[in-house]
Amino acid sequence: MSDLQAKQDAAAVDRQSSSSSAVLDGPSPLRKMISVASIAAGIQFGWALQLSLLTPYVQLLGVPHKWSSFIWLCGPISGLLVQPSVGYFSDRCKSRFGRRRPFIATGALLVALAVVLIGFAADFGHTMGDKLDEAVKIRAVGFFVIGFWILDVANNTLQGPCRAFLGDLAAGDAKKTRTANAIFSFFMAVGNVLGYAAGSYTNIHKIFPFTVTKACDIYCANLKSCFIISITLLLVVTIIALWYVEDKQWSPKADSENDKTPFFGEIFGAFKVMKRPMWMLLIVTALNWIAWFPFLLYDTDWVGREVYGGDSKGDDKMKKLYNQGIQVGSLGLMLNSIVLGFMSLGIEGISRKMGGAKRLWGAVNIILAVCLAMTVLVTKKAEEHRKIAGPMALPTDGIRAGALTLFALLGIPLAITFSIPFALASIISSSSGAGQGLSLGVLNMAIVIPQMVVSFGVGPIDALFGGGNLPGFVVGAIAAAISSVVALTVLP
Repeated sequence: MSDLQAKQDAAAVDRQSSSSSAVLDGPSPLRKMISVASIAAGIQFGWALQLSLLTPYVQLLGVPHKWSSFIWLCGPISGLLVQPSVGYFSDRCKSRFGRRRPFIATGALLVALAVVLIGFAADFGHTMGDKLDEAVKIRAVGFFVIGFWILDVANNTLQGPCRAFLGDLAAGDAKKTRTANAIFSFFMAVGNVLGYAAGSYTNIHKIFPFTVTKACDIYCANLKSCFIISITLLLVVTIIALWYVEDKQWSPKADSENDKTPFFGEIFGAFKVMKRPMWMLLIVTALNWIAWFPFLLYDTDWVGREVYGGDSKGDDKMKKLYNQGIQVGSLGLMLNSIVLGFMSLGIEGISRKMGGAKRLWGAVNIILAVCLAMTVLVTKKAEEHRKIAGPMALPTDGIRAGALTLFALLGIPLAITFSIPFALASIISSSSGAGQGLSLGVLNMAIVIPQMVVSFGVGPIDALFGGGNLPGFVVGAIAAAISSVVALTVLP
């Protein structure tokens, strides 16, 4: 019986190998990889807006701080279900337009729909009966959550096939694969810079005057305007890439056509035959994202709440302090993205000098752990300053510089997080014969499952320790330190 099961599992890998038959005969020119990777700029523009502006926006709609993390749970759940599914079916797509392009185009259109629902949630809610003086605008929150789900589904529909497309273009060449993923990381940084720059500009709504309405104040109008710009960028780079880069049509082998395995059988078969290097990669990736997610979720909120001492639910003065902190946090995220971009361009050379990817990954995770731990020091310094200068006092230049420095330094480990795990997954999948899409989908499960754990745990833990963001950051620092040790000791 065990021999029969082993044969079935091996057959699953053989079918995955046949799904790679559409890969081009040799590596494609770098310019085509750059064109596909540029889609990341459009994707990440929207993500940057989510990370910098949407948590405060949710709280303005009336969702309590400790529950906002549960709304962010939409992303991990959609990532858990969507990206492996999209990866699996894109490996086997028989469309005359190719395997990856139909999914990328569909994702871009879904992003456009989601942006409308999120950006105009307050207006839709008011039209449906929300009163302007209500503390919790139920209908607006409903539109926001639906749009948020669609946006995360769309982003997962886009990002997985884009990375798999890069793997196809690299045609199994390890150096080309690392370079392609580093370029993808660079364009993510470009999108981040654009998104955070737009988020930190308080008068961007003046470009689109119609965004200011009775239900949508200037802060809300800025968010709408940023989303309009982001979807325009995404559609432009997506259309250019899909028009310029060939996506070879997949023609399955005759023997694989008669021996089909159901989707979930293929997923479980992949786990059963997965080699040790892939398992180690999944473990380090999971620990890495346990570290990252609390900060990515509450980074600007930390600046507004702990560093500036503001409160999105307080009086006008406290709201003003909070919003000033949010703007500074957006500036910090832009600095983070600038460092991310430069670091992405140097990953290949730095990795060689340090003796390999695992040493580089382990080293930068130490930087991540130290930076997350230092948020405690910056917070305590800000609290001490307010005790002396008064509760409404702005942080000193030194405290503000300390917070911004942490944001900038975190761009170093973030560049590695956005590049090396995906490059390693593509290289491992090429050597084992597994489909690029399915392998990257499995890797994504190691990202979203920790996010789900953090989403369930951070809000209650923060509330237990007084409602701040620091407990989640401390958990992240510990996870980063553990991931550093594991990366240095168990990765091949």
